[in-house]
Amino acid sequence: MQEERKWTAGAARLLRRHRDPVVVQTLRSAAAATIAYVLALRLSPEPAPLTAPLTALLVVQVTLYATLKNGIRRVNSVVAGVLVAIAFSLLVGLTWWSLALLIVASLAVGHLVRVDEYVPEVAISAMLVLGVTTVGNTAWARVVETLIGAAVGMACNLLLPPPVWVDEAGESVEGLARRVRQLMRRMGEEAAGRTPVEVAAARLHEARRLDHDIVEVDAALRQAEDSLRLNPRVKEGLLRRVVLRTGLDTLEICTVVMRVLARTFTDLAKARDPEPLFASEAGATVEELLSEIGDAVVSFAVLVTTDLSSNADAAEARLSAELHAAAATRDKLALLLRDEVERDSRHWQLHGAVLTEVNRMIDELDTEHRSRRLLEELDRVSGEQSAKLPRLTWLRERVGVPEKLRRNRPGAEGRSL
Repeated sequence: MQEERKWTAGAARLLRRHRDPVVVQTLRSAAAATIAYVLALRLSPEPAPLTAPLTALLVVQVTLYATLKNGIRRVNSVVAGVLVAIAFSLLVGLTWWSLALLIVASLAVGHLVRVDEYVPEVAISAMLVLGVTTVGNTAWARVVETLIGAAVGMACNLLLPPPVWVDEAGESVEGLARRVRQLMRRMGEEAAGRTPVEVAAARLHEARRLDHDIVEVDAALRQAEDSLRLNPRVKEGLLRRVVLRTGLDTLEICTVVMRVLARTFTDLAKARDPEPLFASEAGATVEELLSEIGDAVVSFAVLVTTDLSSNADAAEARLSAELHAAAATRDKLALLLRDEVERDSRHWQLHGAVLTEVNRMIDELDTEHRSRRLLEELDRVSGEQSAKLPRLTWLRERVGVPEKLRRNRPGAEGRSL
């Protein structure tokens, strides 16, 4: 029985590995290059037509949307680079000075053919191809191989859809939320006792460094959004893109508010030094409140990265319970801080700022606020798509597709988002 469980666990790990986007993309690239090489062996007079698999590797994109959006420009850049390399192989071959001239000529040609961001790829393709194109009388065979590789690369992207990077983006979002919770808990623990100014300032610097994490998460999310566009394996791609994007926007707002809260704690530490930030009971309540808000941030991240299922319903219920507990603790803290201000009103504005900032975080994480924000973003994106693709919108109206089926309503999906 134990051996059977081990075998099942090993099979599950192998299946997850095969579904890993990096593995899928690697296999797609290898398959495209191999198919291009096999076809080139039959159609090209060259004994080793390596230009075809090389071009296929350059053409194969990470996402289907990127293929359809940028495929023509990328193919143009590859073909232009190959033609420049062929010309140089006919004239001078590969030397250190011809390599310098090749790069200059390739970049100039890239601007002439208007391949935009793929101008460097013209030079890259030219350098790579020049290394395998050293015989002048086979120049036109290289053009044929380039076209074969480009065609195979495009076909692989269309027939074998690229992987979906949503899970990786979700892990990045949840990782950011956990770092926010960890920092909030440390701030709460230190607020319960005496917090030196140096420690409070260190927490402020940690909160500021979260901006770098947001940039990394945003890059992962952009890749996931591209992988959802025009991908036949994905249902409700627009909804999933908007859910992830609005979720990251909310987390970004929370990190900004937390940075302001860390600034308030630092000012409070300077003003009350060497006394504690808060009285003993108020400090313990602050620790409890920040811990509850930190848990709510993680639950929110889990909610926006969970598929529409019973798991999403459970995540929403957990988030609602945590926000309800945080609101009750906030009300308790407000009473304690009021009593403290009545005894000593010197720092009333900083105490009020603490309440204001925790209120903002609770409001941003609220599920009703989330649903409204999601609907607004869906309406905005749908309107932009209608403006960009008026014929498709007209066709939908002609065939009688109801608006309720084209848009995600809060009663259908908003409940579990």
